[in-house]
Amino acid sequence: MSEILELEGRRALVTGGTKGIGAAVASELAAAGAVVLTTARSWHGDSAPDDLFVAADITRAEGCAAIVGAVRDRLGGIDIIVHVVGGSTAPGGGFAVLGDAEWHRALDLNLFPAVRLDRALLPMMLEQRSGVIVHITSIQRQLPLPEATLAYAAAKAALANYSKGLSKEVSPKGVRVVRVSPGWVETEAAVGLVNELAAKSGTDYEGARRSLMDSLGGIPIGRPAKPKEVADLVAFLVSPRAASITGTEYVIDGGTVPTA
Repeated sequence: MSEILELEGRRALVTGGTKGIGAAVASELAAAGAVVLTTARSWHGDSAPDDLFVAADITRAEGCAAIVGAVRDRLGGIDIIVHVVGGSTAPGGGFAVLGDAEWHRALDLNLFPAVRLDRALLPMMLEQRSGVIVHITSIQRQLPLPEATLAYAAAKAALANYSKGLSKEVSPKGVRVVRVSPGWVETEAAVGLVNELAAKSGTDYEGARRSLMDSLGGIPIGRPAKPKEVADLVAFLVSPRAASITGTEYVIDGGTVPTA
């Protein structure tokens, strides 16, 4: 893998890097030879974390500042940033249940960490005239679920727009910016949600899984994506093999979005 992707010695930051897509991305980049710094609010691994993990709340400016300091001190610079952290904790019930606090929470988690970290770390990439930034967006920026994740979907749409604008500014200066837009990915959290739904509806895991896929309008390949599949795409996009790719979005959703 290292020889194929040519990531040996590249310095990478992966946010939300201890579970789900983030953990898969961090593992894939490390396997390809990159030195990977990960961050999350807390460590979720089976063994104790090493000095390439930083516990920080990057929904806050001071948490982002801590990560920037760690990048400088522990990596000595940066070549790859993969912004994975994100999600929704808002209650269901549509627009009426979303107060200002819920909207701020969605933006603080899904938009501002990328904005703050990019603003602080991009100058290093611009100085060396090389680097790659990947923003993990979501198909919900196109297909919002109004009853459940309206604020999250809007925040991801904002992230996608910001990412596109950033790519226009920095691509001529040697830094590529790419978006990866997953559909439903069967992470540990997703498995927990399906088990919850199965218990509530009196069905089994497969029945609840099918019901959830139907609520998304169906997934033509018949299953959610796996975290490693998203990680494989990200690893390719940050590698020299994708040197001509910037400013675009790669959808990995099993065909969920019903457009060409």
